[in-house]
Amino acid sequence: MRSRGAIAAGHRLTAEAGARVLREGGNAVDAAVCAVLTSFAVESPLTGLGAGGFMLVHTDEDDVLLDFFVEVPGREGGGTRADLVPLSVVFDETPQVFNVGAASCGVPGTPAGLDAALRRFGSMPMAELIGPAVTHARGGVEVTAEQAYLFKILEPILTEYPETRAIYAPRGTILGEGDTFRFPDLADALERYAAEGPAPFYRGEIAEAIAAWITDRGGTLGRADLASYEAVARAPVRAAFRGREVLTNAPPSSGGILIAFCLALLERIGDAGVTSVVAAMAEANRARTEEFHAGLYGESYVDRFLDPARLDALAAGIASGKGPFRDEPPGDALGSTTHITVVDGEGRCAAVTCSNGTGSGMLPPGTGVHVNNMLGEEDLNPLGFHVLPAGRRMTSMMAPTVVLRDGELEAGLGSGGSNRIRSAILQVILRLVADGMDAQAAVDAGRVHYEEGVVQAEPGVDDDALERCGLRVARWRRRNLFFGGVHGVARDPDSGKLRGGGDPRRGGAVVVL
Repeated sequence: MRSRGAIAAGHRLTAEAGARVLREGGNAVDAAVCAVLTSFAVESPLTGLGAGGFMLVHTDEDDVLLDFFVEVPGREGGGTRADLVPLSVVFDETPQVFNVGAASCGVPGTPAGLDAALRRFGSMPMAELIGPAVTHARGGVEVTAEQAYLFKILEPILTEYPETRAIYAPRGTILGEGDTFRFPDLADALERYAAEGPAPFYRGEIAEAIAAWITDRGGTLGRADLASYEAVARAPVRAAFRGREVLTNAPPSSGGILIAFCLALLERIGDAGVTSVVAAMAEANRARTEEFHAGLYGESYVDRFLDPARLDALAAGIASGKGPFRDEPPGDALGSTTHITVVDGEGRCAAVTCSNGTGSGMLPPGTGVHVNNMLGEEDLNPLGFHVLPAGRRMTSMMAPTVVLRDGELEAGLGSGGSNRIRSAILQVILRLVADGMDAQAAVDAGRVHYEEGVVQAEPGVDDDALERCGLRVARWRRRNLFFGGVHGVARDPDSGKLRGGGDPRRGGAVVVL
């Protein structure tokens, strides 16, 4: 029996909101927009009106990557007058430093991006999609164990400034499991968004309040930056693997092109085992040079980076056992990102990933907008902080992805997880396509990630294969959100039957209709 639709997301309420839209006859993009808006309230502070993201839309007519990620501010000149504020976050007993404050704030993209997606692909008005988000923001939502863990590790950031402290620690201590999280200013902002669209957030009084709050505190996010922001439609990057076509995020983001790079190597090697996967990851790490990051903003870089002759030579080196391994700079450990995948009964897919970084702590009163800290994220600023020109769209590891078989949708997926996004998505694709697993099993399967000369490995990964890598292996005792949070939907192109996979590492939930 053909399924009427499916959604996989990072919270039960997020998934249920999107599923309701599908039940009411909305398409995949309608449901995805509703789910993303709901996530602003129930998956805070991972995402919100101050975040940025990407949506990959597949239809019978077209495949479009909507880029509404964060942009570098500073059009009004003068430079930053404040320093980044480094705060230590303890992640699994290991402290990591994240930079917040006014100097970390980039131009948000989610209000513009969701509006652009709905205008181009949607069939329902925003006013019919905003309800669950407003209800949960104003009425409150019970804090889950996953959210409580997130609040706890981000406590130094969420309590650094009084405005965020008031909603995340309203009684003086950070909210815990079973408490109720409320964000009434977000509810007001969402209602205005439904009524007036994105204009108030980029050219109206909300934009003025945001710009004044940030610039008064020494940041560079001004009114001209907000007024100039637009979502950008791009052609997705394409890679061939095992008779499938994989479509993913395009430059200037780096995650998609690195996934395509690894798939191309593994296709040439003819093996998707652990040893080959780690070797492909190592080659991707080696590729992340200063030239690579500069090239992401150049014309025809995808063709040069994925040049077949170059890939042939690299694959030959891996197959001969001569593929080198080399350390790379560390990425951020947390990866405060959400992903939602929706597939409707007609086979249309919307895969959307959004991120607020860790949040900057900057919450201009009355706006409902907790502004991102992307200018302070080390992995997004590989050449140094505050060196990119104003108006530059920032790079990202986020990579909403779809897999096609003979032009028909076979899977849509994406992940949170900072530097592990690309390895998480890669391995779920391998489990789906190379191993023939169903969606949930592919998401559940143990993962590896190679970085800084160490293979990080979850339980369930072949120990003998890990030993053959000849590298130091750090074995984890249980699955962990360090390894990403893939939420995906798989579709049988012949029958139209849908199966979802929600990642237990990040509170994943699935609804199949």
